[in-house]
Amino acid sequence: MAGGGDAGGDTGRQAPAPESTPPVFLVDAIPPGDHAVLDGEEARHAVTVRRTRAGERLTLSDGAGGLADCVVDTVTPGRHPSLEVTVHGRREDPPPRLRVTVVQALAKGDRGELAVELATEAGADAVLPWRAARSVARWDDGPRGAKALARWRTAARSAAKQARRGRVPDVPDPVDTAGLAARVADAEGAYLLEATAEAGLKDLPLPEHGELYLIVGPEGGVTGEELAALTAAGAVGVRLGPTVLRTSTAGAVALGTLGALTARW
Repeated sequence: MAGGGDAGGDTGRQAPAPESTPPVFLVDAIPPGDHAVLDGEEARHAVTVRRTRAGERLTLSDGAGGLADCVVDTVTPGRHPSLEVTVHGRREDPPPRLRVTVVQALAKGDRGELAVELATEAGADAVLPWRAARSVARWDDGPRGAKALARWRTAARSAAKQARRGRVPDVPDPVDTAGLAARVADAEGAYLLEATAEAGLKDLPLPEHGELYLIVGPEGGVTGEELAALTAAGAVGVRLGPTVLRTSTAGAVALGTLGALTARW
């Protein structure tokens, strides 16, 4: 905006900071028309948490790469809040040529959800839960396991919105070591993060396209049997620097390394 200033030159004021990236809200489908209504839980978050006002910008995302840039027209608070928006443009977040799946061993407490959050923020395309032999956490096939999986999926959705991502990472059903080995055998590459490995990611040839697995073991480490099975399937052991990282942070650190070493960033 222009305004009256002191005649004669520099006022000593700093230039205004650029407008921040608008928040992202998830919808089932990108609206086809020029106007749309955001309601439900996403609208509740927009109204009660973010205090969204008319005139502000926001982005609608279908979580699969579709994005719509919008401006808020009206905000309706109350028990069933909603926002009416005008769509000013649509765009597509293309899938990466190199799709990276973080295989995350089940972790105790909230460390598993933290791992999902950090991996999502760092750019993982999927987070695959792994029932490793030494995982302290155990996901049953019944309601408890379903609830734990739902928490991981919620963590991925929330982190994708926070990171302004156009794609929410997939969080498939958990696999055991045999199921993981079968996936590794069909992948373009697979790296098992292992503190005793001699090579680092920068020392290995990295694929430019296809499916790549980053395998993160549990707090107690990978067993000899698991190491043998995954290596036989084609996984390569790598280490991340001279220190030992927690299972909740290792995947995000590895993704950052991949981002710098490949065209993902």
